[in-house]
Amino acid sequence: MTRALILIFAATAITFGGPASQDSMGQNANSVVAEIDGIRLTLGEFESKRPTALFQARNSFYEAEKKAVNEYIDDFLLERQAQKENVTVAELLERHVNATIAKDPDDAALRVYYEGVDTNEPFEAVRDKILDHVRQRRLARAKTEYMQALRGQAKITIEVEAPRIEISLKNTPVRGPVDAPLTLVEFADFECPFCQQVQPALDQLETEFKGRVAFAYKDMPLPMHPHAQKAAEASQCAAAQGKYWQYHDLLLQTKELDLPQLKAGAGKLGLDAAAFDQCLDSGERADAVKASQDEAVKLGLQGTPSFFLNGRFFTGSMSYDQMRQVLEDELKRTTALAGNGVGGTSR
Repeated sequence: MTRALILIFAATAITFGGPASQDSMGQNANSVVAEIDGIRLTLGEFESKRPTALFQARNSFYEAEKKAVNEYIDDFLLERQAQKENVTVAELLERHVNATIAKDPDDAALRVYYEGVDTNEPFEAVRDKILDHVRQRRLARAKTEYMQALRGQAKITIEVEAPRIEISLKNTPVRGPVDAPLTLVEFADFECPFCQQVQPALDQLETEFKGRVAFAYKDMPLPMHPHAQKAAEASQCAAAQGKYWQYHDLLLQTKELDLPQLKAGAGKLGLDAAAFDQCLDSGERADAVKASQDEAVKLGLQGTPSFFLNGRFFTGSMSYDQMRQVLEDELKRTTALAGNGVGGTSR
């Protein structure tokens, strides 16, 4: 069930690639996954009935595979550099990592650190542990910087493919060109603080990738947020009057989610107040919100925000720079596929 890696090494380039396969774990649609009374059930048949059942498992496998490959790349680069300098890897690290670490902090600095530690032990009892922790953090940071320098001197392509899944955009608000090479789908909750925090990064990405990315929003109100359900319904009621995105942006900017505030927000946007109130009070759009929630459950989503970029999953616990890199990588991929005559992601 593991996928073979073809390792091709060159003086200035490393490429990792795997054989073409139907999924990220080396199976194809004709693989038999079970047999019942002599009837063989194939992976293709299984996935036609349960298209989302294995997605999170495959994504976990992908993350583990990518981590292992990156660790192998680091080992390869260290061994190659050690050969260039005619030393062992341990001597290389001593020269370029250990030797760069600043001298140990004095007790005054350690006591400042100690004040931030949640412990009832006296300083003298934990001093050596604090000092060791500081040393290890400095070593880790120095090694990371050194590995980044080595990676910057090499051309590295990692061809471990992320699993992808088709996300239906039927009855889903989408902002951006219909033919955009990138489609970013967000499963989110208007009351979720992490969703609110990531919104400025999404706004910045929308500006930077204007014309190249379309954004879609799917409701995933979480049970611990008392206002999230009605906020999701309210956004759907605004959509019925053609102002979904204006209302979506308003909620994330103001964070005013009480029922009277939801209705007041509709007034600020010039919506038909009577129609909006009737829609919200009657629960007219509750089924639409539930359909989106059910989809999130089938996809195995554990929290918000969760994103799918052209069907590739990633969580919202990423910095702007990390999210930007994901979009850049996907744009390169779609451009390459288009150049090879392969169609892009459709809605």
